Amino acid sequence: MQNNLLNEDNENDFQLRALIDQYASHWKWFLLSVFLCLSIAFVYLKLATPQYQSSMTILVKEDKNSMLSELSAFSDMGFGGGIKNDIDNELEILHSRTLVESTVKQLNLNVSLFVKNKFTTRELYSKAPIEVSFINRKPSYFESESELILLNKGSNSFSLTEKIVEERPLIIENAKNEYQFGETIKTSCGDLVINKSIPYFSTNKLWDGESEIIIRLNQVADVADGLRTRLKVNPVSKQSSVLELSLVDGVVEKSEQFLDHLVQIYNNNAIEDKNLISGNTSKFIAKRLALIAEELDGVEQDGESFKTTNRLTDIESEAKLFIEGSSEYDKKGIETDIQLSVTNSMLDFIKKSNNSDLLPSNMISKDESSSSMVDSYNQLVLERNRLLKSATVENPSVIKLDQQIASLRANVISSLERLRSSLTIQKRNLNSQEGLIDSRIQKIPSQERQFRAIARQQKVKEELYLYLLQKREETAIALSATEPIARVIDAAKAQKQPVSPKRAMIMLVGLILGLLIPFSIIYLIDLLDTKIKSRLDIEGKTLIPFIGDLPTSDSYHEIMHAESRSSSAEAIRIIRTNLEFMISKETDGKAKKIFLTSTFPKEGKTFVSVNLAATFALSGKKVLLIGMDIRNPRLDEYMQLPERGLTNYLSNKEDNLDNLLIKQEGYEAFYVLPAGIIPPNPAELLMNKKIDTVFKTFEDQFDYIIVDTAPVSLVTDTLLVAKYADCFVYVVRANVLEKRLLNIPNTLYKENKLPNMCVLLNDTDSTKGYGYGYGYGVNVEQHQSWYKKFKKS
Repeated sequence: MQNNLLNEDNENDFQLRALIDQYASHWKWFLLSVFLCLSIAFVYLKLATPQYQSSMTILVKEDKNSMLSELSAFSDMGFGGGIKNDIDNELEILHSRTLVESTVKQLNLNVSLFVKNKFTTRELYSKAPIEVSFINRKPSYFESESELILLNKGSNSFSLTEKIVEERPLIIENAKNEYQFGETIKTSCGDLVINKSIPYFSTNKLWDGESEIIIRLNQVADVADGLRTRLKVNPVSKQSSVLELSLVDGVVEKSEQFLDHLVQIYNNNAIEDKNLISGNTSKFIAKRLALIAEELDGVEQDGESFKTTNRLTDIESEAKLFIEGSSEYDKKGIETDIQLSVTNSMLDFIKKSNNSDLLPSNMISKDESSSSMVDSYNQLVLERNRLLKSATVENPSVIKLDQQIASLRANVISSLERLRSSLTIQKRNLNSQEGLIDSRIQKIPSQERQFRAIARQQKVKEELYLYLLQKREETAIALSATEPIARVIDAAKAQKQPVSPKRAMIMLVGLILGLLIPFSIIYLIDLLDTKIKSRLDIEGKTLIPFIGDLPTSDSYHEIMHAESRSSSAEAIRIIRTNLEFMISKETDGKAKKIFLTSTFPKEGKTFVSVNLAATFALSGKKVLLIGMDIRNPRLDEYMQLPERGLTNYLSNKEDNLDNLLIKQEGYEAFYVLPAGIIPPNPAELLMNKKIDTVFKTFEDQFDYIIVDTAPVSLVTDTLLVAKYADCFVYVVRANVLEKRLLNIPNTLYKENKLPNMCVLLNDTDSTKGYGYGYGYGVNVEQHQSWYKKFKKS
């Protein structure tokens, strides 16, 4: 298990190394591509206009009583109480087309000045040598798009050329060849005035008369769209109302001024909105005050009429007095009833009493005369009773006292009757007064209800009147003390380093592209190239054993010799060794028969056959090379061979096989049996039983028999003789055979039509990593000679 894992790791390492070597062989193209891409990146950085980012931060104030509507003044009444500055709304307002267009118009950003040099066109702004202004602008000014080319003609003159670029151009009326600075030029968009820039010339800068200045008039909407695309408005954090505004532009002064004026116009618009709302609110309050004052006056007149009609001043106070008076009258009535009862009781008692009875005293405290007469009466009674103790009733003193008592009793009775009459009248008057007060008290609730309705209306109108007066003052104060909605925390300031182009990024992209372009091209070429390139293409598509690859030979038509140390020679030796393992079984002393074939002609099977036979011969073995590709014999390209050969024997024109063998010079036991004359019936000849005789005759004489057969995809010759082979070497030539045609050897291998089959890859390019690299042990001179030949190829 461990060995399998190691083998898989080694195979992966080999594939990765082969892939790296495949691309590393094109290092010159990579180097050239990197150089070109970096050069283009460098030129781009030199010619590109640096873009700088300007940014500013503002604090958007939140109004507790926002003046976003006329009802906001009455937020304490529940109207417009939910109105406040939403940060999301302010973001949209700051990024709105209307606000940006207003800023463009205020700064005249639709008029741009450019100066042209050999390679680039640079925009001028505050450093421009001229000032361009349009007066008496026409509506078409904001919708025109044109270019004017200005060329300095002298100290105070210039020429102006129109360049129409859109459907709505700027047209100069009564155009002429030369104009003066400060001259009014009539155009279709308004009066154009061009002056020299005082700040520019005050710095002792000279304007090159040959330099052209391009005056470009753009549509305001297009300029605004471009700025809105580059304008970023973002909150600093979710919890705060601080906003950051940023703009990327090639002219630092323009971007800074744009941001500053954008916020300024934003504040001015907000102030105008507030003032407009405050003015409308003030007018509304004034109208309401006049109406409420009129209604309040009517209600007050109704209250006055009600009090006059009912003769009232203060209902509560008068009601209190009436109640108190009713209580007093009630109290006096009770007292009068008591005195009247006491008087009646006194009268009854006096009328029933005799001269010896005393009358109750202190009963009638309210009438002093009656009380004094009662006291005098009681004194007379006491005097009489005292005399009767010592005298009789006939006593003159007693009789006199009786007369006095009777007279005084009559006076007391008369006085009490007068008192009773007086009390009766008093009681009647008290009852009458009490009834009058009670009637007045009964009317009070109705009068109070009616008056309260009038007072309620009066109070409502009065409070509303006072409320409107207060709001009028508050609105007046708000109108006179309107503050900006946004406070600038950090004014617009551009970064010192440009945000684009980023030098490191551009150079890195250039480097990556320089590597990616040749890589992609090579990958695409390899992807579209369906030819077999290396053993990886074979091993991944077939199960046939792979015995080695043969690199491109410098001497294609030369046969390998003992002193050969080339990469091809070493590859042949490795293939020879691998073939030994393929046919290592015992053959009972008979020759090992190795057949070679291919899919198509010209894949190098004859070259491999010759050199494989040579390398076996150089190892001390007795080798026979048979040319059995009788349709297209190619052995004579590598060695001197007669026309007579195998076909002569098979066609009965020659009986002795030994006479057909040709010994190769320079080898101890290397013999060749040529194919012979091309016959008209090659398939029938190969089906001849004499083929058996050929192999039986030579398998006892030689150690190895190498057979060069015909391609299997074109003719059936090879399949007819396949049964005589101990091993079949299937030669595949790199960059010739397509990968899809590997199905042919795969089919032959699966169906076992070619016994003991193996694959050999011919003509690989070791410089691209397809070969192993051969020639270990070569001396320095041979290595240098081989390397020079390899470089030339």
